Amino acid sequence: MDPRIPRLRRKLAAIPFQPLRSHSFGEEQHEFRLGPKLAEASLAAFEAEHEIVLPDAYRQFLTHIGGSGAAPFYGLMPLERCSLLFMNPRGEPGAPRGFSDTGSGTHERDRFLHVIEMGCTDVCLIAVTGPLTGRVLIGNGDGHWGPNVSSATDFLDWYERWLNHMSAGRDNRALELTSPQLRAHPGRHRTAPKI
Repeated sequence: MDPRIPRLRRKLAAIPFQPLRSHSFGEEQHEFRLGPKLAEASLAAFEAEHEIVLPDAYRQFLTHIGGSGAAPFYGLMPLERCSLLFMNPRGEPGAPRGFSDTGSGTHERDRFLHVIEMGCTDVCLIAVTGPLTGRVLIGNGDGHWGPNVSSATDFLDWYERWLNHMSAGRDNRALELTSPQLRAHPGRHRTAPKI
């Protein structure tokens, strides 16, 4: 078992009781609860069906912490609801890229597993093949913005960053965290109107 697992369990258990923590968008959906842990046999069956290998940190989370629930945005989706996507081909230089369902003839392209529900067409993914394997990305399925690759080395680091920023009462736009100060006085932090 990864040595970060017990630490993540402790931090997650403490979060709901911290009065000065940040608000995490979507927390009302998962209420910081986790679904049951998954058995290795379930993960192996999913991998065989989709012809992938789940990144180790994500696998460790599913088997030792929980198979769904508490996570940024609306929470970690159950594995059976996760879908494989591939990044759309690059358009114009600097233009955002969206994601599409994998289909026939896409096995040679890098694949991403949609693991966290963000709402609308926004997606939170883990790369399962290619140079970004194991890294978390967020973006828009239709290519309206992103994708943005997290600087966290893997899913466990990314998850711990969410817990740490929330515990510290920080704003974090990428993780949709709102500090207690901003929630108390939202009008004070508005940006200047465009002139």
